[in-house]
Amino acid sequence: MSTRPEVSLAQRKRQLVATELTEAALQLLARRGFDAVTVDEIATTAGVSKRTFFRYFASKEDVVVQFLADMGADMRAELAARPAGERPSEALLHAVSVPLSLCGDHAERALPVVRLILRTPALLARFLEHEARWREELTEELGTRLGLDPEAELYPRLAAGMAVAAFDTVLHHWSGDGEEAEDPTVLIGRAFAVLAPALDRETR
Repeated sequence: MSTRPEVSLAQRKRQLVATELTEAALQLLARRGFDAVTVDEIATTAGVSKRTFFRYFASKEDVVVQFLADMGADMRAELAARPAGERPSEALLHAVSVPLSLCGDHAERALPVVRLILRTPALLARFLEHEARWREELTEELGTRLGLDPEAELYPRLAAGMAVAAFDTVLHHWSGDGEEAEDPTVLIGRAFAVLAPALDRETR
């Protein structure tokens, strides 16, 4: 008898617990501040034991780090999935719009978390580390799409850097202290309207 359904069920259960832990941790940290929240409190809020928490994350900081890693993975996957003949500006816009769309669709939960990350020095440092990784991942993917070697050509790394810079600018603007945050997908569209002429020039 095949055990594949049981493995699938176990995987789904593990993912569900990880998602619940992540959601509980991010919302608690955003509401009370990073330093004020303990792992015990996160576990209690999520309805699991402290031991269970440590099966999934090494620390409360790791919850945020995984959240950021998932954002980068989503961007690279979207860029890889874009039509081969699509203009670089369009492909990159769709790639960096994936996490921004999620933020906009769930602003009541996402906005406090983004503010937590950008305003907590330790988390901001990890965010910047991930942005550097995103640039490299998008550089590699863009080079593959265009048949350009990032080590020999300026364009892939420059274009990826522009896209990540636009993402970063939009995230900071969206998470500012204004009374009503603008839709981040609208903001990124405006940013790419500025970048598109440079991104779509001859790449060789």
